[in-house]
Amino acid sequence: MAEHNTGELIAIQRVQPREPGRLVLMSDAIGEDGRIGEAYAASHDNLSPPLMWTGVPDAESFALIVEEPDASTDRPVAHWVVWNISGALKGLPGGVKPGPGVDDFGGMVQGLNGHGQSGYMGPRPAPHDGPHHYHFQLFALDTRLDLEPSASFEDLVRMLQAHTIASCDLVGLYEEDADPLTPAEVQPEPRSFAGGDDGRGALDADEVDHHAPHDHAGVVGSL
Repeated sequence: MAEHNTGELIAIQRVQPREPGRLVLMSDAIGEDGRIGEAYAASHDNLSPPLMWTGVPDAESFALIVEEPDASTDRPVAHWVVWNISGALKGLPGGVKPGPGVDDFGGMVQGLNGHGQSGYMGPRPAPHDGPHHYHFQLFALDTRLDLEPSASFEDLVRMLQAHTIASCDLVGLYEEDADPLTPAEVQPEPRSFAGGDDGRGALDADEVDHHAPHDHAGVVGSL
């Protein structure tokens, strides 16, 4: 299990909602065992997960922050930062495109994630580091936020502290089992050749093809 948390609070722990318990967040991307599906990981399709939530009739907008407190960094890593989701909505589909401004979903804004990019950044913990926790934090707000997409994370949290009606936290787990191999690192299976028109001698059954060029008689270097 990852134990890198430096003790820094995630956003929802710093915001006191006026009406606790009014909001519930769900996602089909998180299994019954709490695991986030592979399609939503950075090492796979890196799709933002579909989300559904209960309605808050007096909400003017929603904000969403996905944070990972288990990363070996000085503070939790922001994987998705979104605000000005229409207050009339009760969810987001999967695969939201990256970019600061999104015309759909009430003209929502995607702020900067931990890599300085606008949009979703899927989980990618270090291999063999155990499960990392990803907190999907949803905030129902009494206003739309007048913030530029490049606004700092702290500026956003201050706005949430002033305008949050209700909030909730959905936690998903993800871990990498091993380093993914690049094509150059994938070694071919040893094969046995009978010596064909490519001018290469036969291989032993248990060795990888590192032979120098041969002629048809198996003489090395005679080409």
